[in-house]
Amino acid sequence: MAEKKTSPSSFFGKQNYVWMAAGALLIIIGMFLMSGGKSNVNPAVFDAQAVYSPVRITVAPVLIIIGLVVEVLAIFRTTKHAE
Repeated sequence: MAEKKTSPSSFFGKQNYVWMAAGALLIIIGMFLMSGGKSNVNPAVFDAQAVYSPVRITVAPVLIIIGLVVEVLAIFRTTKHAE
């Protein structure tokens, strides 16, 4: 009997890697929005509106959490292997 040669299969499929990349991109965007950039023109003056803006306080953390959820789902997602 001839044995079937199978190619070494990856643990993750192509779709898993695409979802992982999407999750990582969401996390990176959230971190970038949280950093904010230049908030104060004069370092001696505290600008509360720049530091506590809705983008830094709400939008960025929500994006990071969504990115982490996408990463977990991408890891646990099962792929159908062709036999």
